[in-house]
Amino acid sequence: MTAAALQIDHVSHSFGATQALTDVSLTVPRGGFTALLGVNGAGKTTLFSLITRLYNNRSGTIRVGGHDLRREPSRALARLGVVFQSRAMDADLTVRQNLIYHASLHGIPGRLARPRIDEVLDQVGLADKADARVSALSGGQSRRAEIARALIHRPELLLLDEATVGLDVKSRAEVLALTRRLIARDGVSALWATHIMDEIAPDDDLVILHRGEVLRAGTAAAIAGSQGLTQAFLDLTGVAP
Repeated sequence: MTAAALQIDHVSHSFGATQALTDVSLTVPRGGFTALLGVNGAGKTTLFSLITRLYNNRSGTIRVGGHDLRREPSRALARLGVVFQSRAMDADLTVRQNLIYHASLHGIPGRLARPRIDEVLDQVGLADKADARVSALSGGQSRRAEIARALIHRPELLLLDEATVGLDVKSRAEVLALTRRLIARDGVSALWATHIMDEIAPDDDLVILHRGEVLRAGTAAAIAGSQGLTQAFLDLTGVAP
């Protein structure tokens, strides 16, 4: 049986006396798009920090492509590409210069980095912006550049934490559509953390996270039922999205 792109089993985490996550389990299938839905403070960023080992998980297990994050951290992390809310690119450098730097962090030599950079920029629709400074990009272009950075080492799984935050409606739609194309065309898997209902399609796998706990998991259509996703979320959490 092929291992899931991401398998999280019974993970909890606290900051001192504050419990941030409680017994969280979820699965991202290979070649799948899974939405992690929760309001601000639900625990989405804490969970991503555990998956990327910014924090060390002391309970439960996290496996990326079948590799246990604690036992095989290098193999697990090599399969991850991450787009956090905060920008990871130097605004004073060009897009290409940023990608050369990030390629070197992944041990990709220059002779291999150059064609790989051209490839990922084409994937995200920024081939004509390679030599533009990041500071000159629009909000949507900047986020696509961040996705290019995350793709530079050919990860199997993309983690996107509120990837459309601060973007206008058109740019949000473009970034989401790009992520779905990467899945359909290139077989990448994605865990898409969001608080925005209209970023979720009926046939998406959906995990609702609230106050550090998974309240429901399944397809968005099954969770929404006849009442719609917004009302289902309100019924589950008592909070309007």
